[in-house]
Amino acid sequence: MAETLAIDFGTSNSAAAVLRDGRPLRLAIEPGAETLPTAVFFPARGGAMRIGEAATEALIAGAEGRYMRALKSVLGTELFHESRLVAGRRRTLAEIVAAFLAALRERAEAATGRRFARALSGRPVHFHADPASDARAEADLRGCYLAAGFAQVDFLPEPEAAALASHGLGREGELGLIVDIGGGTSDFSVFRSQGGKAQILANHGIRLGGTDFDQQVSLSHAMPALGQGGSLRREMGRGLLPVPNAVYVDLATWARIPFLYTPETRRMAAGMARMALDRPGMDRLVAVLDEELGHELAFAVERGKIAANSGAEAGIAMGFIEPGLARAITPETLEAALSANRHALAEAAAETLRLAGVTPGQIGSVVLVGGSSLMGLVADEARRLCPGASQLRAQAFTAVVDGLALATAR
Repeated sequence: MAETLAIDFGTSNSAAAVLRDGRPLRLAIEPGAETLPTAVFFPARGGAMRIGEAATEALIAGAEGRYMRALKSVLGTELFHESRLVAGRRRTLAEIVAAFLAALRERAEAATGRRFARALSGRPVHFHADPASDARAEADLRGCYLAAGFAQVDFLPEPEAAALASHGLGREGELGLIVDIGGGTSDFSVFRSQGGKAQILANHGIRLGGTDFDQQVSLSHAMPALGQGGSLRREMGRGLLPVPNAVYVDLATWARIPFLYTPETRRMAAGMARMALDRPGMDRLVAVLDEELGHELAFAVERGKIAANSGAEAGIAMGFIEPGLARAITPETLEAALSANRHALAEAAAETLRLAGVTPGQIGSVVLVGGSSLMGLVADEARRLCPGASQLRAQAFTAVVDGLALATAR
């Protein structure tokens, strides 16, 4: 039987692995690294698409072109199949994701000296809450794998894969709860460690992840410096109008940033600047759109979030927009920005236990997985739900791909 390539195609990071002598072997799909950022960069003047760290380095270096990240979050939406002008050529996001997966396959083949016609891919428990959109998202991703050169692709829920890789962390016969907080979704599995294997009792998930945390922090901390929440004078008549919020929501959303750089959006921002009471703030919004600084802003917000999560009083440095521009972020303001997300995570974890028919007191261990599980609120809510359970950390960025590799033997 042909060998299967295990792929964790993530919102923020991706990884690939194969099974060797019954153990996962992660592949170096970046020079010296087992994961790569799920990001692409198209040079403005043509040339090969860059992926992973090379894409991020091009953005940081100020190279002309189009940078994209968090494309997984657009699966199952109309935007995924809309044709857009990217680096002088009309492309759909479906074509871009397929090209990313093809590049990942080629790197895996170069690392192993083998060809891969089959893939086992992770997927969130729910791409979307709506069943029709969820089915469409999996169909979208399947189509991308096939277009990337795979003849067959199967899917496994990501928390189930993490449970397969992590069951050995708990005791034999013990019930465990996987809490997998990724870039775009939060997924949960209740499992029992039995006979050296993980028996899955229930899976559950919600469309909430690290990019949503970034969005909330951006809207609450950074966007007011760009005129959000302000007022506009009317073109005719008296009184004021609120500044529309939609452009700020899109600017705070990783996957939507590249599609703001249009003549229509820039004209709208310039028109608002002329009528704004907060002219300096609105001029900053105009500069971000004109100079295509949206991703630099998103990275600055992400860095501020990470620093505040560690307990530091930090800042969101925005000197690339205007010299000296910064906004403070503290553990307290971070908590306020993410309070609604904290509640949603707690409810989703509790629902997973209900689906499994177990009580919090029966959970012996909680296993935290995914890059965004490093957020303090995740551990806090897991401890509050299951106070008697030991709290364990799997390999944050590779537990899913390890489990997928193990699952290729089933």
